Amino acid sequence: MSDATLNSVTQDPDDFAVQIADQIKTFIVAVTEVSKVEEPEEAVPVLLLQISQLLLAGGRLGAYEDIVPDERYEPDLGAEPDADGLRERFAALLEPIDVYSEVFDPYEPRKAPVPARISDDLADLVTDLRHGLAHYEEDRTTEALWWWQFSYFSNWGSTASATLRALQSLIAHIRLNQPLQELDGLDTDSETVDDELAEEAGRVMAEEIAGPLGLRPVQ
Repeated sequence: MSDATLNSVTQDPDDFAVQIADQIKTFIVAVTEVSKVEEPEEAVPVLLLQISQLLLAGGRLGAYEDIVPDERYEPDLGAEPDADGLRERFAALLEPIDVYSEVFDPYEPRKAPVPARISDDLADLVTDLRHGLAHYEEDRTTEALWWWQFSYFSNWGSTASATLRALQSLIAHIRLNQPLQELDGLDTDSETVDDELAEEAGRVMAEEIAGPLGLRPVQ
């Protein structure tokens, strides 16, 4: 059965939930392990793969019929672990390439690019996904699916898509031996328009990850 027909009454929701939960668990474990590596060239290709696979789960949730939780109010999960340690490890690991620019809503006309950080994105993804996983591990399967679907549309889907685009662009620059522009001095707390982004652009040392990928350093 194709993902486009997942709202069919013949689809076993328990099987669907298991598949989604497995993909989410795999992503959280993999990203946590990647955050512990020492060089960005070890992390970037794995992150590209893991986020691509996560977005497959997101696409399936998006194609699924609207999921309605069993209870009107979400059960209290208690204290949840924060992702600050993960965020900090990725910020240090990806420091030369952490900041990128993104258009938040491609359907909003004349929307200026906004700065974002891959490290922030990854921490936000893990936080959103863990929340649903906590429900799932308490056997509240419908609540977990509802949360993953709702937060896919409202937050983690767009965050994962933006992060994937940044990582794909990064690897494309290296594979095509093209200079990579650095948003030097750009902060995610600032409001920067197109002209300012262009003025702040500079060359970044892509050799840091080009060499281990078997490519010539950018000249």
